[in-house]
Amino acid sequence: MQPYLCPNCKTNRSRFNLLQQEAKAVKMNPRTGERDQEYNSENMDPFHMSYQGPEMKVQCGACGLVEDEKSFIAYAEHNQLD
Repeated sequence: MQPYLCPNCKTNRSRFNLLQQEAKAVKMNPRTGERDQEYNSENMDPFHMSYQGPEMKVQCGACGLVEDEKSFIAYAEHNQLD
């Protein structure tokens, strides 16, 4: 783990929500919004791109900003405590 600092409120260094992301690949009916099909690694549609995003996002416990973890780490690195 590395220190975090919220890039939005610029004061919070201690209160965060860690959001674990679990992508679910689905095909939806464009008219009804119902799920027509769910995909996994064995039956992935050739035209369906698999999720490439981060496994975790971070939410600031003070202002509510949700960003990639690297944003909070980078802001803390550039604004280190003395």
